[in-house]
Amino acid sequence: MRDLYESQRAMRTMRKAAMQRGLVAILDVGTSKIACLILRFDGAERPAFSDGVASSMAGQSSFRVIGAATTRSRGVAFGEVNAMHETERAIRTAVQAAQKMANVRVDHVIACLSGARPKSYGLDGAVDLDGGVVTEYDIARVMAACDVPDYGRDREVLHAQPVNFALDHRTGMEDPRGQVGNALTTDMHMLTVDTVALQNLYFCIKRCDLELAGIASSAYVSGVSSLVEDEQELGAACIDMGGGSTGISVFMKKHMISTDAVRMGGDHVTSDISMGLQIPMTTAERIKTFYGGVVATGMDDREMIEIGGDTGDWEHDRRTVSRAELIGIMRPRVEEILEEVRMRLDSAGFEHLPTQQIVLTGGASQIPGLDGLASKILGHQVRLGRPLRVQGLPQAATGPAFSGAVGLTLFAAHPQDEWWDFEIPSDQHNGRSFKKAVKWFKDNW
Repeated sequence: MRDLYESQRAMRTMRKAAMQRGLVAILDVGTSKIACLILRFDGAERPAFSDGVASSMAGQSSFRVIGAATTRSRGVAFGEVNAMHETERAIRTAVQAAQKMANVRVDHVIACLSGARPKSYGLDGAVDLDGGVVTEYDIARVMAACDVPDYGRDREVLHAQPVNFALDHRTGMEDPRGQVGNALTTDMHMLTVDTVALQNLYFCIKRCDLELAGIASSAYVSGVSSLVEDEQELGAACIDMGGGSTGISVFMKKHMISTDAVRMGGDHVTSDISMGLQIPMTTAERIKTFYGGVVATGMDDREMIEIGGDTGDWEHDRRTVSRAELIGIMRPRVEEILEEVRMRLDSAGFEHLPTQQIVLTGGASQIPGLDGLASKILGHQVRLGRPLRVQGLPQAATGPAFSGAVGLTLFAAHPQDEWWDFEIPSDQHNGRSFKKAVKWFKDNW
């Protein structure tokens, strides 16, 4: 725990240094694409949004996107690096193209990853106050007093965020520093992921001659960029449907309080089309993009799609398929993904939130009819979400597929407080035995 704490603090220091120099790169390493954005910071304290959207992050340092590039992802499966050399080449391609567009060189990147089998814990801690007035040291003490679960040697803590403070009988406090009381308690959300997935991404970025100045969960940053302020405040879930995995993040009181992932995404739908129609994956992706859907109508039986091909077999290459048949292949896999999402939301206690808004984002969320099908399966109000617009972002990078990358820009400019942002007493770094899994968002709000 101590090593992790120090490495996260080192990345935070590196991020601050990069921002002082005015340049940092954003790297979204996904299963289907790798996106790189280069941000220029000017140090001014004003919103970075191009459309004046009010947000909980509106007090951040102003930044502008000056370079952007995407490339087809290689060597990544389920949101995790599984072929180091291929992923390294893809990252180098995206970063070099973004640098060329911005006409600058960057040394520091902040990255996000999906997959890695995330697991959420709700922790709580309490301390008595010596001097009556809450200080930063008291915040550190109460966070160190949380019962840390035995999450295993093969896991690492990716996020550890205080989401609620209570001072005596006053709860729902965002920042109790400077206030007077006798007892301070906190609720904290901790997210762990597989160590190997983190290490592989870290080493891959190092091999590209880049320094990692921060790392975040894709599900978290997608929620930050896709949920509007009221949704983050009152309670909502963001479902980020990527190529290889589907991330789930639940927000309440402007904090992420739970996250999970389903190891299926849009690429699995493409694979089903490829196998069902006996066509290459590239052809299946094209057909899915132009003609796909999940709700068939009477017209779809008559709408024929030319599959095409270059096998040399005239009859095989001239085949057609009805749109209704295509939907019949796609819908079962989409239903399977949504059923898994529903199970994860139920286990997280999503139904206990004051509102149960669900926002679909990510590249695979663009399948026509998906929002209606999701409403039926998930049993809640569902809308399609696009990320907030930020200054300088190219039009091509404003769609749902870029929710993670845009959210990472907001995370870079104004990260929420984490455990390692405080001087935790050195004798309290070691994990303790797991005493209870606290469903605090159900009990406290």
